[in-house]
Amino acid sequence: MFYGREELLEQLDAQLASPIASLVTCRGRRRIGKSTLIEEFARRSKVRYIKIEGLSPREADANQKQLDAFARQLSEQTGMPLRPLSSWFDAFARLDDAVADNERTVVFLDEVSWMGKYDPDYPGELKYAWDNRFKKHRRLMLVVCGSVSTWISKNILRNKAFVGRPTLNLLIGELPLRDCVRFWGKRSARTAASDIFDILSVTGGVPKYLELVNPRLSPAENLKSLCFTPGGILVDEFDDIFTDVFEGKGTVKRRILECLGNGAFSGKELAERLGVDNNGHLLDDLEELELAGFIARDGGINPQSGCRSRQFRYRISDNYTRFFVKYIAPNRDLIEKGLFRFADLEQLPGWQSILGFQFECLVLNNIAALLRPLGLDRAALISAAPYRRAAHTRGEGCQIDLLIQTRRTAWVVEIKRRREIGAEVVDEVAEKVRRLGIGRRMSVRTALVYSGRLSPAVEAEGFFDVIVDAASLLSGGGESHP
Repeated sequence: MFYGREELLEQLDAQLASPIASLVTCRGRRRIGKSTLIEEFARRSKVRYIKIEGLSPREADANQKQLDAFARQLSEQTGMPLRPLSSWFDAFARLDDAVADNERTVVFLDEVSWMGKYDPDYPGELKYAWDNRFKKHRRLMLVVCGSVSTWISKNILRNKAFVGRPTLNLLIGELPLRDCVRFWGKRSARTAASDIFDILSVTGGVPKYLELVNPRLSPAENLKSLCFTPGGILVDEFDDIFTDVFEGKGTVKRRILECLGNGAFSGKELAERLGVDNNGHLLDDLEELELAGFIARDGGINPQSGCRSRQFRYRISDNYTRFFVKYIAPNRDLIEKGLFRFADLEQLPGWQSILGFQFECLVLNNIAALLRPLGLDRAALISAAPYRRAAHTRGEGCQIDLLIQTRRTAWVVEIKRRREIGAEVVDEVAEKVRRLGIGRRMSVRTALVYSGRLSPAVEAEGFFDVIVDAASLLSGGGESHP
């Protein structure tokens, strides 16, 4: 099931058409479809394709096991005799022998961080092989991929030895809403948008999770099977991906995620809540969580001063991770004993509240889809992020779901998912605008993105400049009404 990714495929096509060899790096969270993207690209391009994948690290593994796996996979895919390899110098020399100059070839080194885990000289050997072997094949594309984005960032993208060598750096994100809905197939046209959002609020736009959804079943049945049944795929998924990415060394990182499950915090606030020092170690942990796709770092522009915010705030940006931290983990004992039972999602304690936060996270991951209905698809944006200002002696605190700014205009965007959305939302957002306190330095516009039944009184008030029914975002149209 391969949907979307057209822009990424076009970028890869352009690299393949280049008259010189290409070195491509590919990063993204686990299950996001990195390998599938490269395989689909190779299939469509009808090129010769060689894929070699690193072994998942285990305590008993060593560098030689990675070399042995490399040799086996290379022999199997090329027909070359299986011969033992004693070093990565030998491995890359053998791979070079398999590349022909007379045909387009894509060589895919998958899970490269696992492959090079046990040899500190691996990056240097790869660099040598590229400079002295691979780049001489003008019809070659070498793709280096891994879920441990910090490894690729440190050893290739930020490595001075590789400066100027990568020709394309792909960061694979979640699928946009218009592509997510395609996993429902023909049933999407007769499935309520609210049902689709119930699922997407848990899975996000992660293709692997969307493949697990059975469109024939209701949201309650799907989520019960995936999240609340012993052996359900998403019950243990977090532990699996977290261990793979951080190799069991993420105790503080896991505590950070548990803390961020309660909201967005600055580094200083996180340090206080965790009882750790606000120093470089905490910043390193936050950066690694961000690179791994678990969290986002929001800064933006202070609309009062027009200056870039000096303090970043961190939030969980991955829908599944947030749902696991807030709903699966606290109920795990009951789930594993088969005692977490419900007939309808509405019976779950705090369900509407948790779905509201999950929906907000989903919309924030699809800001690009909002630009057209807001009339900002051709505007020069200077900032687009959640905004929070703590109360201080000179003013009141202010918290806005999404603040989009151009040079002259600030858009205050309220994101709301409720069964019934009444006229009280007008007063809520009016108060946020007042507290924002921009004055006449900039124009302020207001928008409401909603899922649920919207009271006619909201439109009748005439307060919102744009009202966006989130259901329209599923079709990619982004319809709005004033």
